[in-house]
Amino acid sequence: MACRNIRRAVAPQRSPEKRPDRPAARLAARRLAAHLLGALLLAAGTVCAPVAMASAPDKAAENVTNGVTSGVRQDELRLMVERGTRFEHAEGTRRDFAQAHDLYCRAAREDSTDALVRLGWMYANGRGVPRNDSTAHTLFKRAGALGSDLGLRLAGAVKGPDEQVPDCLIVRAEPAPVAVAPLPLPLPLPAAIAEPAQPTPVVDSPAAFRAGPSTPEFRKWLAAALKLAAEHKLDPRLVFALIRAESNFDPLARSAKNAQGLMQLIPETAERFAVRDVWDPLENLRGGMGYLRWLLSYFKGDVVLALAGYNAGEGAVDRHRGVPPFPETLAYVQRIRALYPVDRHPYDPKAALPLRATWLASAPTVPERLR
Repeated sequence: MACRNIRRAVAPQRSPEKRPDRPAARLAARRLAAHLLGALLLAAGTVCAPVAMASAPDKAAENVTNGVTSGVRQDELRLMVERGTRFEHAEGTRRDFAQAHDLYCRAAREDSTDALVRLGWMYANGRGVPRNDSTAHTLFKRAGALGSDLGLRLAGAVKGPDEQVPDCLIVRAEPAPVAVAPLPLPLPLPAAIAEPAQPTPVVDSPAAFRAGPSTPEFRKWLAAALKLAAEHKLDPRLVFALIRAESNFDPLARSAKNAQGLMQLIPETAERFAVRDVWDPLENLRGGMGYLRWLLSYFKGDVVLALAGYNAGEGAVDRHRGVPPFPETLAYVQRIRALYPVDRHPYDPKAALPLRATWLASAPTVPERLR
C-alpha cells in the first residue's frame, strides 16, 4: 500500500483536458510513463524506492542546511549519506541496516534533507527498524519544511496518527567535553570517563616510540582526528594511543599483513566500514574510528577487549572469551594500555546491534596480567 501511495505521489499530474482522446495515444502515454517510473525506481537500487528520484538540482538543494553549513561540511554530509546508502542496499559491502540508520541519523541531525528522506523511508517500509508510519511522516514532513519537494510528496503519501521523532534525533544534554591535553603523546588521563580509571598496568617491556613529526600536514591530521573522535563519541586519548601504536602517525604505513594507513586497516575492515581509499588519511581515520566505536559497543565498553578485537578480530576474542593468548595481541594491548590505562569507555549500545558478546556477563574481561 505504501508503494502504491508513493507512486501516486511522485507520478506527474496531467489535467483531464490534455489527455489524448485516441486509445492508441493513451496506451503510448501510459507505456512512456511506466518506462520513466521504472527507470527512476531502478536508479534507487531497490524496488519501489523513490528516495533516489530527486533530480540533481534537488539533491544539491537538499545538501544545503539552511545556508549555514559550509561547503566542506556539505560534502561530508553527502558522503555520510552515500555510505549509509551502500550499507542499506548492500552496494559493495554487506547489508547493515543498523549502520545505515546510524549514518542517516548523524546527517539528519544537521538537517540533511536527503538523510531525512532516506531515514523516513526505512521507517515507512520497516527496513531494519519496526515499521512506523507516524515517524516516517514526521521525517518526510521535516525534509519538506527544509525545502525538499520529494519530502513534501512523501509526507502526503505516508500518514500517521501523530508526530513521532526517532530517538536518534532527540537532542539531549551532552556531558561536558573532556579537555584534550597538548600533544605530543603520551597524554595525561582524563579525570573521568565512564568509570574510575584502574591503576596503570605494569608492563615488563614498556613501549618505545619515535617522536611524531611536527609538519603542517601532521597537525592537519591531528585536527581531523580530534573532530572525528568527537563525532564518534570516542575519547581522543584512546584514539591517539591506538594510532601511535598502529602506525606512529605515518599515513603511508603498511604492515607485513597488509594493514594500511594511519589506523592500519586491512582490506576486509576497510570494505566493511565503506572506506573507498584506504590511503586517504581522513577516510582511514573515519573507518578506523568506526570500527573502534563498533568494538566498544560489541564488548559493552570494555577497552581491553575492544583493543584485542582491533588487533586480532572480534571473532578471536569471542573464541577465547577474553584476550587471545597470541604474543602479538598481548604485547599490542599492553603497549596501548601503557598510554591509556582506563578499563571502561562510554559506548552506544545500538552501534553493534543486533550483535553482542553475550558471554561477557559470566566471563572475566581483563586478564590479571593486563591490569
